[in-house]
Amino acid sequence: MPKDKKTILITGATGFLGRHVFEYLRRQNQYDLTVAGRNEKDLKALCPNYIVCDLNRIEQTGLEPFGRPDYLIHLAWEGLPNYRQFHHIETNLPAAYRFLKGMIQLGLKNLTVVGTCFEYGVQNGCLSETLPANPTTCYGIAKDSLRRFLEALHSQYAFRLTWTRLFYMFGKGQRPDSLIPSLDRAIDDGEKVFNMSNGEQLRDFLPVEDVAKRIARIALNSCFDGIVNICSGKPVSIRKFVENHLVERNAEIQLNFGHRPMAAHEPVAFWGDAGRQDALLNLHTEKQRHFQPKTLRACYSSKKNHCGGQ
Repeated sequence: MPKDKKTILITGATGFLGRHVFEYLRRQNQYDLTVAGRNEKDLKALCPNYIVCDLNRIEQTGLEPFGRPDYLIHLAWEGLPNYRQFHHIETNLPAAYRFLKGMIQLGLKNLTVVGTCFEYGVQNGCLSETLPANPTTCYGIAKDSLRRFLEALHSQYAFRLTWTRLFYMFGKGQRPDSLIPSLDRAIDDGEKVFNMSNGEQLRDFLPVEDVAKRIARIALNSCFDGIVNICSGKPVSIRKFVENHLVERNAEIQLNFGHRPMAAHEPVAFWGDAGRQDALLNLHTEKQRHFQPKTLRACYSSKKNHCGGQ
């Protein structure tokens, strides 16, 4: 391989998002990729360079198998979509921190971690990275705590932390009980009615392929250290989202609005401010690697604050 070929380690690479991040980077044919996870069969089918690991037992197994990657994209996280389970705080949080701190202590310089829009808590409207986090679920609390722990390490270690807050993904490989897979199954089974909520909630949807591409590109953008929303910046009602899907499938099924309750842990209307994300992606496209983080921050802070769709 070329001497300057960068090495990238992807944890959680066999998951819904992880497969798409791996595939995007593989198609670039510019990086030496290694994937890590629990299921050896799935890992082996995905990539010849794989590490079978259990992050909950990292203290026993050690970090030597992970080597010294130039970049680490950490996607591994158990227990979703059960956002309220204490497993996120009691198991996932300490396991992730031990692993990531260990990698940083061994010299990791570029770390990207996937967070969640649930870190914002029950805040309505356009959510900017400058808003204070106020998580209300165990999942959101665990993710926000991990971010704070990692930021605290900056006082002792020189590394770049990119914290990506995801909104709503959909696409190939999604959980069968998610909204669109459930709708597709009802259509394919010839059901006459599809039960759902009132559909008036506003959300921020992106195809998982777009999410993966944005995460990968921002992870490799050496000029940024901080939080960035991964989002469309354009609110759409769940009702409209479902109706658009029916048009794409050329399908007819009665939508039974109001049958299911709204999720108590979600606000009625929220979406991401995409300004910072878009600035990062533009800089990456132009290959302006000489920018320092403060230069980039000035780039997006000097623009008029805006939220897509308003």
